[in-house]
Amino acid sequence: MTRYLQKPTPVSVSEAGDCRVGTVNRLIVIVLFKGVDLLDVTGPPEVFSLVPRETTERVGYEVVLAAETLEPVTTAAGVRILPDTTFDEVCARAIDTLLVPGSVEVEGDGERRIHPVVEPGTVARVKALATRARRVASVCVGAHILAAAGLLDGKRATTHWSTAQRLAADHPAVRVDPDPIFIREEGEVWTGAGISACLDLSLALVAEDFGEAVALRVARQLVMYLKRPGGQSQFSVPLEQLSTTRRIEDLRHHILNNIGRRLTVPDLAAYAHVSDRQLTRIFKTELGTTPHAYIEAARVELAGNLLETTDDTLERVASRCGFGTVDTLIRAFRRRLATTPSEYRARFR
Repeated sequence: MTRYLQKPTPVSVSEAGDCRVGTVNRLIVIVLFKGVDLLDVTGPPEVFSLVPRETTERVGYEVVLAAETLEPVTTAAGVRILPDTTFDEVCARAIDTLLVPGSVEVEGDGERRIHPVVEPGTVARVKALATRARRVASVCVGAHILAAAGLLDGKRATTHWSTAQRLAADHPAVRVDPDPIFIREEGEVWTGAGISACLDLSLALVAEDFGEAVALRVARQLVMYLKRPGGQSQFSVPLEQLSTTRRIEDLRHHILNNIGRRLTVPDLAAYAHVSDRQLTRIFKTELGTTPHAYIEAARVELAGNLLETTDDTLERVASRCGFGTVDTLIRAFRRRLATTPSEYRARFR
């Protein structure tokens, strides 16, 4: 059943948060179009609305929803939203942040395929509004709209993992990285990953504008952990793509249950009762990686958790995770997260 959200007379986020007079607002414009993902639209304002509560500065955000007309916009969830303004009206204002959400359509009866919604009219509007904005950010598959507008050419970008290959194929000039939660590029262009990552992206924008301390307090109000930087993966190692055979599932559980011990290809092959070559072929086919790479990824993830939640020394972390030495731990972190264990702990402790 279609629902209808009647909004009150629009007020700025800062005014709604604490009614302070003389507050300086950063204008955030969220683009609306038919079929847009609801959480992409409503998630970021929830983050931005808490800023005035968590800072003593007379600054905040004014969030407006812009569409082609002021008629209600039906989202992918069936919920209808009233725009605050039209694209033509908002073009007359200086925009701090242009936020572009996304949407997908599903095709096929048997093997269902999804593809991003990229409507030419929306692309044209985004391209025009971007010239008025200090920075531009996309949420989830909204990256396809930014790419179609030429705003990602020559830049590294991310999107929801399910459409990353499509983004790379449709826009060869974009350096697509499907792994990170979000990516910030020069020229103040941000791209975010899967739907709930809009909260991580929004917190990162708050941190840039008002500092890490304010962003952390906002995260606590939302009962979120401010743990996921742009470089962190959309996936947890234990939650990656499910395999199709019990044998590889048994191997994965064996690895996770024995992560602090010596794990080699011969060891795993013997456990699975296959040859070394067959084991490597199984990992490549089922998980798209090598046994060594999978083990290292699992160890780095566990090490990250220990660095965040314990006071263990690096020597203790390296030992518990099976790295053996601190040097090996550091090299793995640099290779997979482009940081060091100490820097990681300082950032996410």
